This record gives sequence, C-alpha cells and structure tokens, in this order.
Amino acid sequence: MKVGILVNERKADAREAVRGLRDVLQSRGIEVLLHHQAAALVEESASYDAHELATESDVIAVLGGDGTMLAAMEKLGNTEKPVAGINIGTLGFLTSCTENELELFADALVSGDYRTSERTLLHSVICHADGTQQEFLALNEVVLARGQTGKLVNLCARINGEMLNHYRADGLIVSTPTGSTAYNLSAGGPLISPDARVFVITPICPHSLSYRSLVVNDDSQVEIIPEGSAEEPMFFTVDGRDIVQISMGSRIRVSKLARSFHLLRLKNRSFYEALRQKLGWRG
Repeated sequence: MKVGILVNERKADAREAVRGLRDVLQSRGIEVLLHHQAAALVEESASYDAHELATESDVIAVLGGDGTMLAAMEKLGNTEKPVAGINIGTLGFLTSCTENELELFADALVSGDYRTSERTLLHSVICHADGTQQEFLALNEVVLARGQTGKLVNLCARINGEMLNHYRADGLIVSTPTGSTAYNLSAGGPLISPDARVFVITPICPHSLSYRSLVVNDDSQVEIIPEGSAEEPMFFTVDGRDIVQISMGSRIRVSKLARSFHLLRLKNRSFYEALRQKLGWRG
C-alpha cells in the first residue's frame, strides 16, 4: 500500500504530525509519499505534487482540519481515491481521527478495517454578462452574497428553470449534505445526513422571516441570478475560497458533479458521533 501525505504547514504541530504519521505507516510496511510541504517540514528530498499523489497513492492522508480537507479536495483534482483527514487538534466533521490516533489509523489501513463515505460535489458555472464562463467544484457549499457594503442584495433563484423565489437578503447558500454543518448551519439551515441525496438552499439573514431553507433532490439544477442595481456588488465564493465578483446580467448554475469525493472513515466512527461531540449534544 502507498499512502500520500498532505499537511497544513501553518499548524503549530505540523512537523511532529508528519514525522509521526510517516514513522507509524513505515513501521507497518506502508510506503509513504510526501507532498512538497510535508517533505520540506521533515527535510526529505523526495516529494510529490498533489496530482502525483492522487495518481500514485492508494490512500491520501490530510493533516490539518476541515479547512485543510476542503483545500486538499481542490488540489487533488479529479480523483476518487479514499482521502483521510487527520485533525491536528480535535475531531472535525471531515476528519477520520486525531493526531493522537495514528496507530489506530495505520492498523485500520493494514487490516482494511475502514469504509469510505461518498460525498456529493457541487459543480457550479458562472455565466458572466460578457459571455465568458468560469467553473468551480465545491464539497461544502457555494455562496452568492453581498459585498463590502452594508446593503442587502436582491437575488432570484430558479430550480430546473422554474421560479423559486426573489430574495432580499445578505446572500444565498447552496449546500451539499457535507456542507450542512458549515455555513448553512450558521445561517439557520438544517443538518443533513451525509448520505442523503439532496441539496439545501438557505438564505442568509433574509429581510423577510418567511424565507426559509429548502431541501431539493440533488438531481436538480439551481440557478441564481443577481437582481437590482449595479451599485450593489455581489461576491461568489466556493467553500470559502475562489472569491469572484458578480455583475448584473450574470447568472450562476449549480448542479451535482458526476463523480464523488471519497472520505475515509474508521469503522467505529460516525457522523452522528461527530455531531454529538462538536455540537455538545448530551441526549
């Protein structure tokens, strides 16, 4: 087995985490491939870029937090290899284990005692007013929101070509089940099980209290169209990155990508356990 390692080098314990994971894996006869930043931290000369890791590795381990996992998804590109998140800190929604459980993780790889959770990816296309297009992939969500002014913005949302609503709000979120625990949750949207085949559309701080989240089948195409005045700048973001200014006359189409993101899960861990821990449920 070959395991590729990516790391968020800005984490305080990054060097120790890379060295610890590398040593544990190698002690079990697993070949380790290090991404450029990981190799630099432990002063190894052999290193790989993210696309090489995605091609050469059987499993990819990402050391950091949920944000690191989102960035890794973009870097790895068109891969369906299992990706394991190892949190440098506490358990996250996208992580398989913590840095204190490296032995457990390595043993699971050797024995095959793990599973993969297929996560929906969003494919979004910005059709700009000048006729140009930009494409993006998201694991959590895409957001069209107001710019740096304090003004609400006007948005129109359509589903499969049919009018849903005209919103006056701070913005609109289209989220996957994976992203339901992220910005969607902060905006008052529902929690959704990762294996549900749905999207959720959630307005951000809407002007009307009657505007609520809507859950739709993930075979739907959602279209978001900015309305109103050009004096109200809007920005489109993908998983909190790739900020693009959106002008009047543009529109955004959001649909499910044909392939999935394969998140590695240890068999004794679950989404519901993560909910209890992260949200402090005591029931």
